[in-house]
Amino acid sequence: MTTKQIDYCIELARTESFSRGAENMFVSQPTFSYQIKLLEEEVGFEIFVRNGKGATLTPAGEQFVSFLANMREELKRAIEQGQNFSAKYKENITISMMVRQAIYFLPEAIREFEKESAGTQITPRFQYDNSIDSFLKNESDIVFALEEQTKQLAGTTVHKLFQSHIYLICDKNDPLAAKNLITDEDLYGRTLMVGGGSPTLLRAVQQKLISSGKISYFNSPDHDSTYINIASGKGICLAPGFLNDHSGQFAWIPYDCEDTFSCVLCTHKSDQRKSLDAFIKILQKLYNEAVAFPL
Repeated sequence: MTTKQIDYCIELARTESFSRGAENMFVSQPTFSYQIKLLEEEVGFEIFVRNGKGATLTPAGEQFVSFLANMREELKRAIEQGQNFSAKYKENITISMMVRQAIYFLPEAIREFEKESAGTQITPRFQYDNSIDSFLKNESDIVFALEEQTKQLAGTTVHKLFQSHIYLICDKNDPLAAKNLITDEDLYGRTLMVGGGSPTLLRAVQQKLISSGKISYFNSPDHDSTYINIASGKGICLAPGFLNDHSGQFAWIPYDCEDTFSCVLCTHKSDQRKSLDAFIKILQKLYNEAVAFPL
């Protein structure tokens, strides 16, 4: 299967016309039709149903072309990334983080790093789930994690980053937004968003509040949904400070709780690059200096 065949297949699915598809791809219609036929022979099933006016996708073809379109986009991004890399950089460091956790500190870290390490590119890889698995498959050089997630990891080096506290997230117009510290009593009578992939420690705190019988709760599937629920007035939420994107959209008020999350960065023990160590140190410095921000 060639990239041309993939492009021809996607184009025929879009136009449902051999003549128009060939014209759009700047080839003759016989060439266009022949490459589609070769592709079908290779995959072993009919992708299109031919008719007098053109062609339509078979059920199997619909699924196949959907996969091809996604694969083509990934290939396009890979080519563009390779072009960028070859034109300017000699080395690459991939860091896997959650978008909200990265959005404030990561750009500043990249700016500071590239002043000192021209020729080394930092490539962010944003993930909410399976970031540790991806790291272990060598798909990233650095991964942000909670220390509890790293206990059984072999062949890795753990770099301490910061201690993240628990905060109440609420609408900026909520009466709770005027407080400097939230206690359990402040939450009584309110609806608390729970679930959404909460870390073990946070689930324990949520359960303690729910077991008091003095608050209601609402299951939210993920952190993005929780934000929508808060904005629509469905409830409030307790969350680790590392999820704060510092956009100012919501109020983040410290919750009266001594429990904290130990946030770390993991690297592969086999990766001893000086550039990697330099970038880790810059991130540690930025987080340590961020005393004015909820963490």
